[in-house]
Amino acid sequence: MIITEEYSDFQVDLIQVNSARYLGDYAINVFFSDGFNRIVDFKPFLNNALHPSIRKYLDEVRFKDYQIVDGNLNWNNYDLIFPIEDLYKGIL
Repeated sequence: MIITEEYSDFQVDLIQVNSARYLGDYAINVFFSDGFNRIVDFKPFLNNALHPSIRKYLDEVRFKDYQIVDGNLNWNNYDLIFPIEDLYKGIL
């Protein structure tokens, strides 16, 4: 027996990044689609990274060059990206 369920009335609210504002010293104020915002400090993550593809973002000019793409905070065409849930919680 195959059981199917109809999800026509089922709606999932996905939280996305609406905008972000660089504050300085590798901190970004991230504004989410549900109205919540959080200041995320990326400096510890970048300082603790061992891989050169991540450490290159310790160059502040490069770090500040992020974009919002499809509701995600994104650097250099997905070269650096974080799960929305981690940004929302402020845990990297």
